[in-house]
Order: sequence, then structure tokens, then C-alpha cells
Amino acid sequence: MNIEVTRPFLPPIGEYQEYVSNIWKRNWLTNNGPLVNQLELQLKEFLKEEHLLFLNNGTIALQIAIRALELKGEIITTPFSFVATTSSIVWEACKPVFVDIDEHTLNIDPTKIEAAITKDTSAILATHVYGNPCDIESIDTIARKHKIKVIYDAAHCFGTKYKGKSVFSYGDISTVSFHATKLYHTIEGGGVITKDPLLLKKMAYLRNFGFDGPENFEGLGINGKNSEFHAAMGLAILPYIDKILHSRKAQSERYDNKLKGLKIRKIKINEKAEYNYAYYPIIFNTEAELLKAQTALADDQIKTRRYFYPSLSTLNYVEKQPVPHCEDISKRVLCLPLYYDLTNEEIDYVCRILLRAQNN
Repeated sequence: MNIEVTRPFLPPIGEYQEYVSNIWKRNWLTNNGPLVNQLELQLKEFLKEEHLLFLNNGTIALQIAIRALELKGEIITTPFSFVATTSSIVWEACKPVFVDIDEHTLNIDPTKIEAAITKDTSAILATHVYGNPCDIESIDTIARKHKIKVIYDAAHCFGTKYKGKSVFSYGDISTVSFHATKLYHTIEGGGVITKDPLLLKKMAYLRNFGFDGPENFEGLGINGKNSEFHAAMGLAILPYIDKILHSRKAQSERYDNKLKGLKIRKIKINEKAEYNYAYYPIIFNTEAELLKAQTALADDQIKTRRYFYPSLSTLNYVEKQPVPHCEDISKRVLCLPLYYDLTNEEIDYVCRILLRAQNN
């Protein structure tokens, strides 16, 4: 049995081909084509958001957000995230200042943020880890008090709601990834969401070289656009999103039931959230126990992922900062297989091996 840690959802091929055949008829492949516009409209309708831009990936989304807010100096962030959260800060010539995580939610610990704020702090860039919302009220209160900006790295959050509305509604800008590994994807892709129409306009220029008409430049920009083929995949998948979310919830609940005897703990989901079950992470008591379980699963052709490992505080291009919770927990977290067509039998098989490995 060969079980991947994730597998992209693909719509019926005929539905994708219908979009593609119309691309052929129009011969319009990129540069803000009709499918890109259609996808943006449908995403805004689904998410109930006013302003959203479809981009070529989630990393560009972070870089555009930082540039649009004109951030300088220090940006407070989490060491427990995908590397792009930190690398985007450095790429934009800012300094990441790490604040340790809450050991239960694995999100940035808001009680430690104020101590990290200096005269050079321009923003907080917080990740909703695994799609689990941060303590948004606390972060926003701190940001208002100190007159700094907030970007939420919501790469994992498609379908997550917070206090009854999309988690993308919070912060000055939220960013999202539509990479093939995400529960909703456009093969490669990402997006930025904001409530500020002036910020949206600024980011629209930034994603297209700064063009303001064919012969005029509004300012500096990059190539953050996405293609009609990627938009076509997003449009073909969107009608299935409720089924995808339902499936992942059922699969996660089956894992919960089958792993009751396993000596691990789960992350604490924000009680104000409607969670999207983007991942199934488990936290072992020791790194040795994790490695033993991972090896046992790999021996049976079951892939897992140490996500996120190592702590971003260990990167060779950042200043070393003490984040003991993150450095400890990042060594003990393992994400189990989770994707739309993962079967109950496969979940049960994964669980049997985990229980056997721990008891041997």
C-alpha cells in the first residue's frame, strides 16, 4: 500500500477541458484574462469578501503585502511556519523578529508580542498555523495600540471561518496560497485580500509591473499575475469545495477516534473558529517517538511530513533569537496523510501502524 501525505484534488477532466477549450478559442492565455476575472469574482462571492486579487503564488502574495504597506525595519513574526513567511520579510529588506509560539495552538503567542516591539517595528506578520486562527483580537489590539500594521499569513485557511465570517477578513491584508498541496488549489497560485480599496488598487499595480495603461507606469511592480490555465483549474474545483471540506472533517474525526490509544496530543483549535481541517498534525512526547513512528510508516510506504521543521529561527540568514517552545515542538510535530480520496481503510491502516510502533 502506497499512501502519500497529500494528493491534489482534481475535478472531472472533462470539466477542466471545457474551460481549456475556450482558452484555445480566445487565444488569451495570461495578462488578466476573462477566466482570471471570473475566478476573482467567484472567490469573492464564495468568501463574502469585497476585494481579492489572484496571484501566481502565496509567496508573491506576502511580498506584495509587505511592499503595499510600505513596511520598513522590523516585522514581528512566528518561527513556526513555512519558510516563505520569513524569507519574504528578508527578501523585502526587512528584519524578522521572532516571537515564540503558544504551545497549545502553535500560533504566535500574543502575550509575548509587546515585549518584542521597538521603535523600528512596522508590522506583525502572523500565520494561522494549519488553518487554525490566531488570537486575532489580541494581535489587532496590540497593533492599534502601537500603530503598526498586521498581515495574516492565511496560506492554509481556505474555508476557515472566524466568528462567522472568512478568516481572510481580518488584518490590514491577508494572504493565501492556492498551491497544489492546499485543499483548494489552482495548481500554482495565491491571493491577497483586504478591506481597503486603496490598498487593493496599489497591489493591483504591484502585481503587474506597475503598469497604469499600456505606456505609463504608476510605480514599481513585479510580475505577480497568474494564467488562464491556473484560473481554469480554480474555477473547475470551486464547485466541489463543500464536499472537500466535509470529507476532510470526516477523515480527521476518524483519525481522532482510531488514535484514542496513542500517546500524543493534538493542537488546540480556536474556539471561535469553524475549522477547515487543512492538516492532521500530531504532537509526540519526544522527537525519538516521532522518528520511530515516521520510520514505521515509511517502511509500509506511508509518507508523512515534519511540518514545520526545523524552526525558522535556525535559518542561516536570520539573527538567532530564543524561541524555546517552537524549537521544542517543531521537533515533535508530524502531519499524517490527509486528502480528498484517502479511504477509511487507509486511515485505519495508518492508525494501526502508529499504535503498533508505539507499543513495540
